[in-house]
Amino acid sequence: MNLPVYTLEGIVRWDSAVALRFNRAGRSRWVRALFRVTSRLGDGMAWYALMLVLLLRFRVDAAVVVLHMIATGLVCTAFYKGIKRCTLRRRPYESNPGITPFAAPLDHFSFPSGHTLHAVAFTLVAIAYYPWLAWLAVPFTLLVAASRVMLGLHYPSDVVAGALIGAAVAAASFMVQI
Repeated sequence: MNLPVYTLEGIVRWDSAVALRFNRAGRSRWVRALFRVTSRLGDGMAWYALMLVLLLRFRVDAAVVVLHMIATGLVCTAFYKGIKRCTLRRRPYESNPGITPFAAPLDHFSFPSGHTLHAVAFTLVAIAYYPWLAWLAVPFTLLVAASRVMLGLHYPSDVVAGALIGAAVAAASFMVQI
């Protein structure tokens, strides 16, 4: 029976079908390698490198940006860990035998995608100060988000939720007066 996508069961079915379709792209050795590297860089290395480069290039002027990124990252971590503890959503490869995990997860649960949450938040904070970084940060963030689904570690809804939470945290971080 084909359920409408706007019902809860329909959304769950769609989420699983899209996750499976993305994951099948990982059968290509080159695609799998690209997304594994992207995901690994999205673990934090790319963001730490960006902070270091900003400090080396702009010195004291970049200190506020880097501190803003660090504070935002800490808040993001608290949010996603708390949500994961409440939702306890199993990873796609644990629920769908057709999905292959092409990388090891950093934690046990799927919802929301912490990689995507952090990537969106860091990108928004960084480009608010240095708009010219958008040409690099935005495509990288999109690749990080896609990598999480392709690697079999997240459903599309995990990635969308992570992006929305990351955007909300970044937006809220600009409203805080220090």
